[in-house]
Amino acid sequence: MTDALTDVRTPAATGTLAPPEEKAPAARKVPVPGPAAPPRSGARRRRRLGPGKGVPFGRLLGPVLLVAVWWAASAAGHLDPRILSGPGAVVSTAVELISDGRLQGNALVSLRRAGSGLLLGVGAGVLLAVTAGLSRTGEYLVDGPLQIKRAIPSLAMLPLLILWLGIGEQMKVTVIALGVAVIVYINTYASLTGIDSRHVELAEVLELSRWTFLRKVVLPGSLPGFFVGLRLGVTSSWLGLIVVEQVNATSGIGYMMFQAQQYAQSDVIIVGLVAYGTFGFASDALVRAVERRALSWRRTLAG
Repeated sequence: MTDALTDVRTPAATGTLAPPEEKAPAARKVPVPGPAAPPRSGARRRRRLGPGKGVPFGRLLGPVLLVAVWWAASAAGHLDPRILSGPGAVVSTAVELISDGRLQGNALVSLRRAGSGLLLGVGAGVLLAVTAGLSRTGEYLVDGPLQIKRAIPSLAMLPLLILWLGIGEQMKVTVIALGVAVIVYINTYASLTGIDSRHVELAEVLELSRWTFLRKVVLPGSLPGFFVGLRLGVTSSWLGLIVVEQVNATSGIGYMMFQAQQYAQSDVIIVGLVAYGTFGFASDALVRAVERRALSWRRTLAG
């Protein structure tokens, strides 16, 4: 028995290993398409957070709606013609004023006054803003007085300006120019001082000339603020014009409205208000168009 067990040698004892058994290749799993996963909330439709695409002449919707409401209230008899004339009466009065030349003549006088004051105010405001924004000495000399002037309405200076300049055209244009200059200065100066200082340091490293620095760095950096001030200045010029044309004036839309007040002609007053509003709306649209063209490199919500 012992000899038989001795003669039986296992593979482990002899040091040889039995070859491993070959396994059959596993079956390849073919993916079975299951039900489609529900789309994520972000993949459905991108949610628009901006104001949307602009519509041509979309800004006319508000004025047209306002006129429609006015017309409906007048037709329904809810408006007293002695207090507020209806659109029909206003249109007929406007046609009458145009036919005898009164509206055109007064409108041209008002446009000349507002345009002269606007040009003087914009020029003075830009010049003062550049002086204060690019020089510490200019800032110390200019910014303080203009900040004080900003707290004093231009119309509050009307009695003093009448005392200095009289009641002629010079006083009227000066009042308009003062209001415009302060507004343009404030916005342009804020835009100038808001230019990134790293741009200035880069210009110094590149050793740009003063003129190149103004053209390449200062001008692009100050244009956004300048256009904001220009739009506000245009509005300010019309506001100042309404007041100065009622101070011993003999022509202008404000004078025509003041005369109509004496005779309770509400239709003539409304014609004057519509003329002021039309001029203001058109001038603002013109500034917007110029701003969009000059700042075409910007991508903003305004489109």
